Amino acid sequence: MSGDEPQATETQTAGGSSRHAARIAVLTIGHGSQTVDAFLARLRQAGATAVADVRSTPYSRRNPQFDRETLQRTLQAAGIAYVHLGDMLGGRPRDRGFYCDGVADYERMAQAPEFRDGLDRVVAGARTYRIALMCAERDPTTCHRCLLVGRALTERGVGVRHLVDDGVLTQSQIEDALLALAGRSGEDLFAPRAERLALAYRRQARRHAFAEPPAAAAARPIAPPSRR
Repeated sequence: MSGDEPQATETQTAGGSSRHAARIAVLTIGHGSQTVDAFLARLRQAGATAVADVRSTPYSRRNPQFDRETLQRTLQAAGIAYVHLGDMLGGRPRDRGFYCDGVADYERMAQAPEFRDGLDRVVAGARTYRIALMCAERDPTTCHRCLLVGRALTERGVGVRHLVDDGVLTQSQIEDALLALAGRSGEDLFAPRAERLALAYRRQARRHAFAEPPAAAAARPIAPPSRR
């Protein structure tokens, strides 16, 4: 990602609300089990100047180097800003209304006011910082930072690039991969790409979204699946 990307501008929708144009860009990264040094090296290589932590629970028993307070100190020492946005953009909702059959419903979560507020904060921050959205999973195709947050940002016209082990993937490249995984990559006269892509996202989310333990899921009322 180069440092000479055009500055963001705003346009007005027909209803008069402000919509961000397509020149804002954000990164995403999954910490996995890598060392802090390797993690920082990836951020520096990509030119990241801030990390927005989108983990609902910003702690790791297996990788305590990425616990919230420890990570914040590490990043601060490296000159990288840190903010936790897991309450707004996390993948494990506390509200029972955001589950369907015990699995977090990303499409319903994307409509929540607090989620939209979280997106607003990311977009606003991206005017000043080169932000990397961080979660735990190394593979973005199995993580809500891509399947929920990255999708929503892309729909706002934000460029989303995922730092992976062998380079960088754009959200568009991941969408092509999701269509292929769902067996819907070919042209279909009766199903436009947007419709096929929505089904591919839903399929992947149902496979990888946070699932409650059976006892907790049984205690929740059954919610109908969302339609987008």
